[in-house]
Amino acid sequence: MTYKPPRRPQFFYTTAPLPCPYVAGRTERKVVTEIIGPDAEPLHDRLSRAGFRRSHNIAYAPVCPSCQACVPIRIPVDSFQPDRTLRKIARANAALEGYRVPARATAEQFQLFQRYQQVRHGDGDMASMSFYDYRAMVEDTPIETFIIEFRDEQDRLLSACLTDKLGDGLSAVYSFFVPGLEKRSLGTHAVLWLIERARAMGLPYVYLGYWVSDSRKMAYKARFRPSEILVSGTWRVLTDVEISGREAAEDELVSETVG
Repeated sequence: MTYKPPRRPQFFYTTAPLPCPYVAGRTERKVVTEIIGPDAEPLHDRLSRAGFRRSHNIAYAPVCPSCQACVPIRIPVDSFQPDRTLRKIARANAALEGYRVPARATAEQFQLFQRYQQVRHGDGDMASMSFYDYRAMVEDTPIETFIIEFRDEQDRLLSACLTDKLGDGLSAVYSFFVPGLEKRSLGTHAVLWLIERARAMGLPYVYLGYWVSDSRKMAYKARFRPSEILVSGTWRVLTDVEISGREAAEDELVSETVG
């Protein structure tokens, strides 16, 4: 008889309340758990389908009292149809080449990351991250993770997207790009690239984290149509009625794919 050690129990913890980074005047709480050990990848797959996100070796999901603004959202790649604005963004960035590189932090990436944080999120915690903090964000991962670097014809790094591979898709963890090129919507371009890559890999979904309709930084995600949202434990199509009245907040399409 082969001995099978008992399965390690999965513990979940709730964080202390902190100011919400998406909706002013609200507080956030998260439920968190470790992703470690030989079962890290299947565990991460299950948690992602349940609406969790990854940071380092931690998976988290919002459990905010009296607030359900953060809604998990994903794109079914086979049925995705870009609208006129998204097609225009794709054309504007057609000369950019996307390269999949290992999840290894480089000085070039960090310089771009710093510029992005200082210009767009200067009052946030990530603006003070050191290279070692950035390296931990990129390299401390228990699953298959990589970076997509987007370069122009002069081989300049214009944007990057930290990405996890799931059993059923790709998950955009965090992206950053050259400040001052907002009209090119480089963050949105990264998502469009991931959709095409997922389709080529035979993966059905691209996970975008949380859609927050009241946050300009997060509302843009509903522009990728059709999208699916997780409601009461079930993934379903995001409807026009739910998006109605929010298009103005989505038009800029320049936010990073984090959350």
